[in-house]
Amino acid sequence: MIETTHSSAERDTVRAVRESGRTSVVIIGGGINGISTFRDLALQGIDVVLVERGDFASGASSASSHMIHGGIRYLENGEFRLVRESVEERNGLLKIAPHYVKPLQTTIPIYSTFSGVLAAPLRFLTHKSGKPQERGAFLIKIGLTIYDTFSRDGGTVPRHRFLGRKKSLAELPSLDPKIKYTATYYDASMHDPERLALDVLQDGRAAHPGAVALNYVEAIGRDGDTVRLRDRESGTEFDVAADVIVNTSGPWTDITNEALGEATRFMGGTKGSHIVLDHPELLEATRGREIFFEHSDGRIVLIYPLKGRVLVGTTDIDADPREVPVCTDEEITYFFDLIHHVFPEIPVSRDQIVYNFSGIRPLPRHEDTAPGFVSRDYRIEVDEKDAVPLVSLVGGKWTTFRALGESVSNVVLGLLHRTRTVSTAGRAIGGGREFPRTEKARRIWFQENLPGAGPRAEQLLARYGTRAAEVWSHIEQGADEPLARGALSTRELEWIVSNEMVARLQDVILRRTSIAFMGDADADVLDEIADALAPLLGWDRDRHDAEVEQTRLLLNERHGLEIPSRARG
Repeated sequence: MIETTHSSAERDTVRAVRESGRTSVVIIGGGINGISTFRDLALQGIDVVLVERGDFASGASSASSHMIHGGIRYLENGEFRLVRESVEERNGLLKIAPHYVKPLQTTIPIYSTFSGVLAAPLRFLTHKSGKPQERGAFLIKIGLTIYDTFSRDGGTVPRHRFLGRKKSLAELPSLDPKIKYTATYYDASMHDPERLALDVLQDGRAAHPGAVALNYVEAIGRDGDTVRLRDRESGTEFDVAADVIVNTSGPWTDITNEALGEATRFMGGTKGSHIVLDHPELLEATRGREIFFEHSDGRIVLIYPLKGRVLVGTTDIDADPREVPVCTDEEITYFFDLIHHVFPEIPVSRDQIVYNFSGIRPLPRHEDTAPGFVSRDYRIEVDEKDAVPLVSLVGGKWTTFRALGESVSNVVLGLLHRTRTVSTAGRAIGGGREFPRTEKARRIWFQENLPGAGPRAEQLLARYGTRAAEVWSHIEQGADEPLARGALSTRELEWIVSNEMVARLQDVILRRTSIAFMGDADADVLDEIADALAPLLGWDRDRHDAEVEQTRLLLNERHGLEIPSRARG
């Protein structure tokens, strides 16, 4: 552990929680679902402390496929409630978080007409995968028709359409010519999941002075109504008493409960990996669409253009949450196979991979159910045998975070004998407020809020939504120099440190920006940003060098990079 401190403001926040020693609710786990619950409770005026042992949205929430979707394949599992809720939440997020959530045209290549018709009912009834059998056009048509009925929301997204081989290849000429049809429908992309989570968190912090969020603080024990916490930056341990404890630590829920003195067997997560390719030919082949299809093993996979790169995923492998998930060489081979399945003439190689990532899905324990058929729905477990109730969230997915947070909050409000006063339905998130939705509106917004920003205006709006106006106002107040080849700047970094609870170099490289995702995190960039962070966070030379080395190892060991070690003179 690196011994250091946060920025002074963050250190003051940790100290204030330690000195107060009491709140109404402690939430353990700062992924998107804990953050959503935090915001919802804060809006009700409830004193709440959220603690996260790493950075916010750095666990399962950072390892998603960057999609907000209804989950058409969940229909095969019979999870109609979840699909309906997911589609409604997708439609809602397109409206309340338009800075990060945008319509995504999705195309399914189809190789047969009636394949899978006999096998589908067996899969539906047993939830066992059995021998892989392709889903043909007939089954996909039924699924998309049902999906469309759930999607009715004033034309938020268009309905699906089918094309035969000739028209399909005219639209996507690099597709395998052996296809018989394509089906195209719309879901939604989520360009910056970590930043969306941060926006939700900031809304919660702003909603109520008694709502406090702490990163790099972990729960290590419980004694009656108090939770024992450890600040991982300073090593300080302290107690916080609460009326309700909420465990939203995702795939680590059972491990957290164990630390709190409770033995539970709720979770049975699976590992999902992705690779990011810098591959202009493959990017062009997608024509801006997600290609979503069934691979030869029956696994639903995707090829997804994002930020000028191509995201390819994902796997679904039983995993132990006590082990660090990494993308393996076997998984990379699998991803190359699935690319060749639909784009057989496009060569891919490992040197085109600029980043990879892997995470564990927070799925419920599933015994002998095949991983692909494990429920993606969520449930809330309440243990009231002790003086202070322990609420555990089991499951949950990115798309439904708002509704899930409201559901957990409702349970907590009931335990506190409080009533809901505010709904989050339809409530704009962070930089999604007054977001310009048309090209004309963007030009006007830029003129009024980012005067003089030039080409950088688009970058700032994409990163912060309408909060970019506040960022630009700060940038203009002093001398500003580019960082990371223009991906960031010195004044912008100052604003991030002052407003976004940065504690470590990796927070900036992986989550406050897309530098790592884009493949731009090399040794020079790590040094340059660490140099800029050092005076802002009070780092000495030892801390600076430790941050660079720690981030280098993280990127190499967890994300497939090969950044060399570089001794400093």
